[in-house]
Amino acid sequence: MSCCSTDGNCSTATATPTGDDGTTSVYTVSGMTCGHCKATLTREIGALDGVLAVDVDLDSGRVAVTTAGEADDALIAKTVDEAGYELTGRTA
Repeated sequence: MSCCSTDGNCSTATATPTGDDGTTSVYTVSGMTCGHCKATLTREIGALDGVLAVDVDLDSGRVAVTTAGEADDALIAKTVDEAGYELTGRTA
């Protein structure tokens, strides 16, 4: 069963901040096309230690990751790559 609905939307669970606003880093990711892509990246990045929230924007090709401390760019890039996508840069 697919997590994607017929209209391309996807139900994704995002980690909820725990009162700490954290630090948000925004990455450009290529290869994302649908709700399944959004769900996969939200789940995989969200499982990393220290990640408080993940916001995937398919239209802009950007993924915002909020972490408790400084983001580990190399680990996030590895996770994105292992999920089948390509992290092409950091925008913020």
